[in-house]
Amino acid sequence: MIAAPDIAAAQPAAPREAAASADAAARADASYRRGLRLYSDGKYVEAESELQSAWELSPTFDVAYNLGNTKYQLKKHREAAQYLSHALRHWPLMKAAAKLKPTAEKRLAESRAQVGALVVTVGVVGAEVVVDGKAVGKAPLEGEVFVEAGEHRVEARLEGYAPASETVKVAKGGTAAAALALVPVKSEAQEAAPGARAAEGGRAPGAGAGAPAAEMPPAEPAYPGPEPQKRSWVPVIALGAASAVGLGVGIGTTVASNAASDDAHKQSAAIIQGRGQCVKPASAWVGPCEQVRNDATRADTLGNVARVAFIASGAFAIAAATYVLWPKPKRSESAVALPVVHSDGAGIAVMGAW
Repeated sequence: MIAAPDIAAAQPAAPREAAASADAAARADASYRRGLRLYSDGKYVEAESELQSAWELSPTFDVAYNLGNTKYQLKKHREAAQYLSHALRHWPLMKAAAKLKPTAEKRLAESRAQVGALVVTVGVVGAEVVVDGKAVGKAPLEGEVFVEAGEHRVEARLEGYAPASETVKVAKGGTAAAALALVPVKSEAQEAAPGARAAEGGRAPGAGAGAPAAEMPPAEPAYPGPEPQKRSWVPVIALGAASAVGLGVGIGTTVASNAASDDAHKQSAAIIQGRGQCVKPASAWVGPCEQVRNDATRADTLGNVARVAFIASGAFAIAAATYVLWPKPKRSESAVALPVVHSDGAGIAVMGAW
């Protein structure tokens, strides 16, 4: 089942026309329509090429839906899952599109069962996320990243921060989480500044090379400076634990949401195979249809809980990193009175910071 061109035309103009020039929009629409005709003729490879071109020019829900269906027909389940999930996240509230949504959900579930999913959180907004050497977007990512089952290297990069990476393993049909914390790095100028200031401060101002030794004040005794304040690690431990709990809740509710969604899809498929329907169901299908609605509602609720948990986990992780990296407050030094003796007499020097 494909999304017809009139559905695309019924969408608000903002996503497509604001994102591309008029010429690009016209080329995207032409590729999109050619792709639909090729798909209808069963020429999936040719349709894939046309729809891919349309997607690069105009990444809207209808293009994602049809491109995902084409990938599904070609058994490219990882890519099918990526495009179908994008389409479902941006599904419009249109009657003409409502009848297509069950097909998208069903094929996403089937493709999702053949691959793994990564939930990637990064502590700094705007960081580029890279999976197995390929950029997949900027933090925070929208939705999951679908990958083949096995081990994958996840990285986060942003100018001014040290890169962070993690290797995760995900099973077919499973979900794995990767939480990356970026740490700011000092520039060469910042690192050289303390040494330069120390070199300048080591020269006594106004000290002439030929001054008599008798005129030089005796060396003053060295007093130990104030001990630096020790930072408490209790907030870091508490925030880290809260972040871990949020991450665990997010993963658990994501798995539960996927299970509920799978139940709804299976029940819906059983109703369709039994020649039933849930718009105005016969008495024999009232119970199964109600179960489908309950499972779908439960899947949406758990999915929302998972999103909130992942956001909270990231916020706690950012708070912990901010606490660790925030400069320690300096203690104020009290005034110190020291005796000064020179050839002309003696006195008292008061030193301190105000």
